Amino acid sequence: MITFKNVSISFNGQTILDDVNFHISRGEFVSLVGETGIGKTTLLRIIYMDLFPETGMVIVGRFNSDTITKSEIPFLRRTLGVVFQDFKLLEDRNVFDNVAFALQVIGVKKIEIQKRVLRVLADVGLSHKRSSMPHELSGGEQQRVVIARALVNDPMIILADEPTGNLDPTTASDILELLKQINSKGTAILLASHNYD
Repeated sequence: MITFKNVSISFNGQTILDDVNFHISRGEFVSLVGETGIGKTTLLRIIYMDLFPETGMVIVGRFNSDTITKSEIPFLRRTLGVVFQDFKLLEDRNVFDNVAFALQVIGVKKIEIQKRVLRVLADVGLSHKRSSMPHELSGGEQQRVVIARALVNDPMIILADEPTGNLDPTTASDILELLKQINSKGTAILLASHNYD
């Protein structure tokens, strides 16, 4: 499903990734653990093709970093769900609309949006918060909204970049448990974290 073949990339003459090789299969839960600044986010950005390797090749589903065109990148990204540490919620929209936005931008019909958003909000335990604004939510609740938004397109994999970095230990544990539940239903997870525990 995702393959890195001899991938290298550097910034300002400093090597970030050097000859990286790995494969992630459907339904796997993979943890990418390393200290801050080691290149975890860079690796994730290469997967959603925000960055491209200087050498080597990345295959994500049917897309290949050597041959993908700029117009194909949005279609690649629709197969992925991305969870950021800093939430990136739209502050002027409620929970329902934050999750629905991911479907609206790709032209999904209104009735289908309603059905899918309500389903993923139930999956993350936030049905009762669908009308709440982001500033009315705890950090853990905001991260659950981000996970719901990542899930709403039925992605083949969720890329979770330090999803517990801004959360207290108990809330972080709850978020990891939620990711494990999502994985148990067949969605692959790539979790990047500096937390060795």
